[in-house]
Order: sequence, then structure tokens, then C-alpha cells
Amino acid sequence: MRIASIAALLLTVAASAPAAEPVLPPLQAYQSPDGWRQPVTPFKLGDRSWYIGTDGLTAVLVKTDAGAVLIDGGMPQAADMLLKRMRELGVAPSDLRLILHSHAHIDHAGPLAAVQRATGAQLVSNAESAVLLARGGSGDLHNGDGMVFPVPRVDRLVMDGEVVELGGVAFTVHYTPAHTPGSMSWTWTDTRDGRPLRIAYADSLSAPDYQLIGNPRYPHIVDDYRRGFAAVRALPCDLLLTPHPSASGWTPSDTKAPHKTPTTCAAYADQSERNFDAQLAKQRAAQTGSRR
Repeated sequence: MRIASIAALLLTVAASAPAAEPVLPPLQAYQSPDGWRQPVTPFKLGDRSWYIGTDGLTAVLVKTDAGAVLIDGGMPQAADMLLKRMRELGVAPSDLRLILHSHAHIDHAGPLAAVQRATGAQLVSNAESAVLLARGGSGDLHNGDGMVFPVPRVDRLVMDGEVVELGGVAFTVHYTPAHTPGSMSWTWTDTRDGRPLRIAYADSLSAPDYQLIGNPRYPHIVDDYRRGFAAVRALPCDLLLTPHPSASGWTPSDTKAPHKTPTTCAAYADQSERNFDAQLAKQRAAQTGSRR
């Protein structure tokens, strides 16, 4: 009789218990277009400078008399590819001395920590980007925690206009706050066909889904974009490169003609500002409509 009572009690408790809640969703990895992860044959930009990135993300290797410099890297999984490309171009891991970068997002700074560990190269950044790099991209102003990557070690902080020199090649940093508050563009002079070639690696100027009006975390975002457009427009620029090659007329997978539609720094800044103005006007219109 007692056993039957206990069994009945358990059945009553089970029947009254709330239904189990759904399982929490699994973590979702950051997804990227296939082109961002598609290796391409390296090609020469100038006598010292090489494109070693993927079809959709730029990475540049500059060989100097005192070692090599890497600018940007792409997605985190590109680290081994970058090291392989360097070896193919005669640059051993220990020959890489400096790593420069544009902005601290997963699709450009993703492999820098792994490359740094493999080579011992020093990473150069600025104060704004260094904070985001130290968090591996988490807490990003616009993307939150959805684009995290391995944390690299920042070895040197530079100010706007500062020059980083290696083996007779001078790399000048230009603050171009737009895509991120810490965005940096880099310029240096190479040679091609016996003539000086001023190369500009101009950072991204897009504002994908960014809140441009009344952004509590970034009240002066529009002002910074204007500064960024002006700075890129004024760069010394015989040859323009951008973190996303298509933005400056590059098609890296086309081995015969990877630069069919060259773009100047001024044209790049002008088009980016027109896109920005259209996006800003759309948000203003939406805000006005919501108040009616």
C-alpha cells in the first residue's frame, strides 16, 4: 500500500512539472564568403611588394634588405597559407620582422596571432585598434561579440603620420577613422620599371548596417567618417590597394589581369562618401518617418 502511494505521488509530481524548455542554440561560427578563403597565385605589385592574400581579402608582403613586412592577413584559417606563400617567395619565418594592419576585424586581423607566434615578428598598431585586438574582436562597437579571433600581441603603438622603417623602406601610417575608429591606412614607395611607385594600402570606408544617427556608443561617427574620406583622398597614391580587393578594382583570381579596373585613392574616397551619404539619408528618412 505504501509503495503504491509513493508511485502515485511521483506520477502526480511529474504530471504537474513544467515541460522541459528547448535546448539552447549551439554557438555559431562566423561565416564568410568562399572567396575570402580562396587562395590565389601570388603576384607582384612592385619590385619589393607582393600580393599573397586570397581572392577576397588582401594580404601584402614587402621584402626589404633587412627582412620582410606583412600587411593584413585575412581570416584566422589563412595563417598556414600566408607562411607557405612567404616561403615560396624566399621569406623564411624568421625573416618576417614586422606586421602592419588596417583594422581589427576577424577578416583582416584573424591570423595575425598565429603568424606572430610562428615568426616572432613585431605587430604595429594604434591605441584604438590595440584595445580591440587585445579583446580578440569582442565588444566591437558595431558587431558585438560575433567576430572574435585569436589575440595577437601588440609590440608598438604609432601615431598618425608616424613612419615605420625597415631595410630602407619607410611605411607611413595615416589615421583614416571610418570603418572602425582605429582604422589605419599605410603608404610606402616601391619601384616598378625603374620608376618610383607610391603604393597606398587604404583601409575600408564602408559602414555595413552601422547606426549612423544617435549612436550612443559613437556620437561622432559621421564626423569621423568625413575625416576618413578626406585622409584617403589625400594619400600619395600611384597604386591603390584595399583590404577587400574588389573595392579598388582588383580581381586576384584573374592571374592574367588581376587589376583590369584600377581605382585612384580620390575616386575610392569619393564613391565611398556617396555610398555613405545615401545610407545616412536613408536612416534620417526612417527616423523622421518614425516620429510622425
